[in-house]
Amino acid sequence: MSNEKKPIVVKHPLFGKENFMWMLAGLVIMTIGFFLMAGGKSKDPNVFNDSEIYSTTRITIAPILILAGLIVEIFAIMKKPKES
Repeated sequence: MSNEKKPIVVKHPLFGKENFMWMLAGLVIMTIGFFLMAGGKSKDPNVFNDSEIYSTTRITIAPILILAGLIVEIFAIMKKPKES
């Protein structure tokens, strides 16, 4: 038997609780953006209602929310967890 001492390896979690909270917030923001972008179903399929399809909510607000959610996700992944 050898008397070599093995180094002690302490494993730290990759993400902390705060990181997961930020990830959840980003996911919620993106989900809201996708819900705002969805829809536009008309009662009559033969009628094209451009005011529903090209509304400010679908064209501007929803994509901004999706991009904001992605930015929050990137922040959550890059944020260094606090040392305990």
